[in-house]
Amino acid sequence: MDTGHVRAIAFYLPQFHPIPENDAWWGKGFTEWTNVAKAKPLFHGHNQPHIPADLGFYDLRLPETREAQATMARDYGIDGFCYYHYWFNGRRILDRPFREVLASGKPDFPFCLCWANENWTRAWDGGNGNILLAQQHGPEDDLSHIRELIPALRDDRYIRVNGKPLLLVYRTEIIPHPLRMTEIWREEAIRSGVGDLYLARVESFSSDAAPHSHGFDAAVEFAPDWRNKGVPLFRSTPRYYLSRIGLIPDVYFRHWVLSYESMIQVMLKKPDVDYIRLRCATPGWDNSPRRVRDAAIFIGSTPEKYQKWLEDLADETRRKYVGDERIVFINAWNEWGESNHLEPDLKWGHAYLEATFQALKMPFPKGL
Repeated sequence: MDTGHVRAIAFYLPQFHPIPENDAWWGKGFTEWTNVAKAKPLFHGHNQPHIPADLGFYDLRLPETREAQATMARDYGIDGFCYYHYWFNGRRILDRPFREVLASGKPDFPFCLCWANENWTRAWDGGNGNILLAQQHGPEDDLSHIRELIPALRDDRYIRVNGKPLLLVYRTEIIPHPLRMTEIWREEAIRSGVGDLYLARVESFSSDAAPHSHGFDAAVEFAPDWRNKGVPLFRSTPRYYLSRIGLIPDVYFRHWVLSYESMIQVMLKKPDVDYIRLRCATPGWDNSPRRVRDAAIFIGSTPEKYQKWLEDLADETRRKYVGDERIVFINAWNEWGESNHLEPDLKWGHAYLEATFQALKMPFPKGL
């Protein structure tokens, strides 16, 4: 019987433990909490800082923390985590939490991986300026990379679509030869006994190119979609001069302040595509804790608006897809430095988790 269940997968950031690279680049003991804790409100009503509630300022080296996260996610209807995976030409960064999850078999909670294949930069933008750690793509590295991932892909907890491990790549448009890379990956996965892969490219900065043109099976929408984010507030010329004489804060010109509600509407109105696009919602976004200029600050998020958005995406997913391809993504479980987290904070508590649970238990639409 078709129950209409939609699997919800939340992106998961492993940046909550110290590593030598961050000690060298940002100072001894740096983690994502360093940015979170120093954040300040930039205008009246700006919700900063976000202070964690139930789980506190945790350290992901602790198995108790990882177990508590999985328990909470499961209790509120999340079906799995999509761990960001950092690979730089044979060098793995921030991998200790996931390595320990893999080695210990705990928590017993489904997962998949998303290769965050951008450069690491001082501006936290994945660009080509002030590079701390660069990406270099090539066939030998592609083969080494997939071989490194085989143990994870074999794990019984790994999320599969039609029997194939689901593996995401964040920015396929910066890979010189994505078709060659995906061919190498598939051939090695089959040779190793894992079988074929279900590859998905993330739609964030790139165009809506058909995934098959890059060697992928599907796309995963990123929220916010930076090409469909709505119109910035208070950036008109008259308001610029008002800010220059101090009548309104200059935050509107140092940063991009946008409407959460408008972003939702723009994203929902995107035209249909002729390929599989797994949709995504976010409880909010504000990366001003990470950036002194050109942060994107979406204002006006509430659990009710987020719940309605996620309900709409789940309903669309039920109508368009069947079986294992009924998946929605949530950005994110714990992106505290970008203020998009389902984990409880002091302001909202469990409200966004409860909204997630309610949206996902929506009854199956009649007539399907």
